[in-house]
Amino acid sequence: MNKPYIICHMMTSVDGRIDCNMTEHLRGVDEYYDTLNSFNAPNRLSGRITGQLELADGVFEAKNKQTIAQEAFRKNANADGYEIVVDTHGTLLWNDDQNASRPHLIITSETAPKEYFDYLDTKHVSWIATGAEKINLKRAMEILLEKFAVKRLAIVGGGHINGSMLAEGLVDEVSILIGAGVDGRKNQAAVFDGLDKSEQPIALHLESVKQYDSDAVWLRYSVTH
Repeated sequence: MNKPYIICHMMTSVDGRIDCNMTEHLRGVDEYYDTLNSFNAPNRLSGRITGQLELADGVFEAKNKQTIAQEAFRKNANADGYEIVVDTHGTLLWNDDQNASRPHLIITSETAPKEYFDYLDTKHVSWIATGAEKINLKRAMEILLEKFAVKRLAIVGGGHINGSMLAEGLVDEVSILIGAGVDGRKNQAAVFDGLDKSEQPIALHLESVKQYDSDAVWLRYSVTH
């Protein structure tokens, strides 16, 4: 399969929680960004929830519900790296990307309204639509490589997109920066969420461990496909 080299890179508490409002207060948060930058992966991928909380400019409401109903893509900006957001039904608003250093690239399914892609075009936001009912992640990764020259990609959350990419066999490496602290709250997201409970654990191979003066620990694993 033709796809980028994909690293899932997350910061967690000792108990494996990833809520950004919590992790930003952990000792080791500076190392998270240092380790992320060390991958030479200028393309960053997030799910809809993370995109809405941290990147988007509001919620899109289509007046015409006609869907795009076919695989398509549009490259509205050339860049060395993209801020990629997986948004199945095309629901988020964006600032104009005409002069962005890392422009957005939105991945949807073919159920997203055609009107949404017309909107993205006006904002110079690139997009990919693939998958009849839900996003075809494997095909989306092929398009990223072949049409957008995305060779290295870091997934930076949240738990559902991490789990979906891992379940599809798309993740090459899992990188976890464990901050020196415990969350402990109930019902908080973990690094990987939403996997079928009937599935066996996905095997990993430990590649390296590094300890920092902040008491953070960086674990790197290759994924056993």
